[in-house]
Amino acid sequence: MSNQPYEGYDPYGQQPQAWPGQQPYDDPYAAQQYTQNTQQWQGQTWETQTQQPVTAAETAYLPPQGYVAPAADEVPAAPAPDPAPDSAYGPATVGGNTRVTDAQRARAEGRSPVIEPGMQPAALTALLGLLLAGAAAVGTYALLVPLVALQAVTAAGWFRLNGMWPARQGIALGFAGALAADAALLVSDRSPSAILGTLGVWVLLSLVMQLRSHADPDERMYGLMATVAAAALAIVAGGYLAADADAVTVGAVAVAVAVLARALPLPTPASVVVALLAAAGAGVAAGAMTGLGTPGALLGAGAGACALIGHRVASYDYPSRFVHFTAGVALPLSAAAPAVYVLGRALV
Repeated sequence: MSNQPYEGYDPYGQQPQAWPGQQPYDDPYAAQQYTQNTQQWQGQTWETQTQQPVTAAETAYLPPQGYVAPAADEVPAAPAPDPAPDSAYGPATVGGNTRVTDAQRARAEGRSPVIEPGMQPAALTALLGLLLAGAAAVGTYALLVPLVALQAVTAAGWFRLNGMWPARQGIALGFAGALAADAALLVSDRSPSAILGTLGVWVLLSLVMQLRSHADPDERMYGLMATVAAAALAIVAGGYLAADADAVTVGAVAVAVAVLARALPLPTPASVVVALLAAAGAGVAAGAMTGLGTPGALLGAGAGACALIGHRVASYDYPSRFVHFTAGVALPLSAAAPAVYVLGRALV
């Protein structure tokens, strides 16, 4: 093979030579068209795809040939802007700030991380409590309808209160435990041992479910505790089904009145006292209607105190609106179920 350059090609020339049978371009516009065509032909690849020709807009920001960047000490420093004297913002940063939760921000600003659900969730709690009271007076199977709704909202609200969403498996597991406890209560003639047995089985199921998870150990432990607590609360709410019908009526009415009184715009200590007194008074009134008599005051006060604890738990750590309308509605009634059963067995 000869080492001579190709015919018609001048490696040191400024203008391209014409190929055999082709006239050289004397017109600058024609030469420009020739250059563009050549660049487009050179864009061919082995993948048989044509690359788009480079336009002048894409090369506008490229430095000219032979450009040498100045040294760092030769670049004049940009004058720093004078901060405004009344500005509440700090200097601009590149890394940004670490994301903080609403509760952490509230603590940093000296505010309370507790927001109470308010009157609307309290009204829903009162409505659900009255449904429980009326259904208990009708019969056992009528009580199942509002009770199952209470257990479902309890399982979902507890997971969202702990910041775990979506958590469909945990919610479904807790609700399934509540249904299993209700079925066991009906089969065992409303024996409280059915609640304890179901709770033990569901703790083991929750443990197995978390052991099969591929999450980090800390997350698995946190999920295990949330799942066990949600299942326990939903199952314990079945205590309304195990308790005496008159005790369920008195306790549910007392919880309804206590939560409504707690939602009144009063200082917290005064609101708690008014709620307990209202629960005791509702217990007396409902006890007179059911034949329970004076012990209804003690039953109403006990159920009201447990309801206020559940109300407080649902208010903690800057909950969202969804938490207020799930956990804020269900936890007062679910937390009062053990008191209704125990005090009802002791007083009736």
